[in-house]
Amino acid sequence: MKPILVFDLDGTLIDSAPDLHAAAVRLLAREGLPPLSLDTVRSFIGNGVPVLVERVMDAAGLDASGRDRLVSAFLEDYSAHATDLTRPYPGVAEALLELKQAGFAMAVLTNKPASPARQILADLDLAQFLDDVVGGDSLGTRKPDPAGLHHLQDALGGGQLVFVGDSEVDAETAVRGGLPFALFSEGYRKRPVAEIPHRVLFSAFHDLPDLVGDLLLKSA
Repeated sequence: MKPILVFDLDGTLIDSAPDLHAAAVRLLAREGLPPLSLDTVRSFIGNGVPVLVERVMDAAGLDASGRDRLVSAFLEDYSAHATDLTRPYPGVAEALLELKQAGFAMAVLTNKPASPARQILADLDLAQFLDDVVGGDSLGTRKPDPAGLHHLQDALGGGQLVFVGDSEVDAETAVRGGLPFALFSEGYRKRPVAEIPHRVLFSAFHDLPDLVGDLLLKSA
């Protein structure tokens, strides 16, 4: 069986905060409100678009009764501009190529809806390395529910699986799924690294192939 790597998307493979921030700024502008800072919007990322929009609304003082309208408007606008400013983190494509050549099956598990996630991966030339994508609207569950990890493990042949992510939500997903977690330290985490459970820590993607290889050998 092939070993499996499942990656979070935002804050792990890609730095999407600039486009999510820009979409939030445009949303607020349409409501006649001033912008929020990039750091503020970055802190809202990780639980999916509806939660991000709810946090934007709360920070801007918008009435919660407009939630569904604003989530829909945000998604439509963001989907049209999702790779204007978003880029893979340095070394991502090279690491994915090395891992694919080493025989790993690879997939993405994100709380972002599957359709824009797939489009972003295609636009950034990362889709070629991936065998599957599970979004927040794919299974009726979202991280930190580990159902997406178990689904992907089954779909990709049942091999040893390592989840790679950047946040507290990702770490909780791995813990609840009973699976090892590799923490990318340069993403959107809100707490210190020492407070986030992980088996492997890395700050540069060129280190990832050797680290996960060693982890799987020790877990075998």
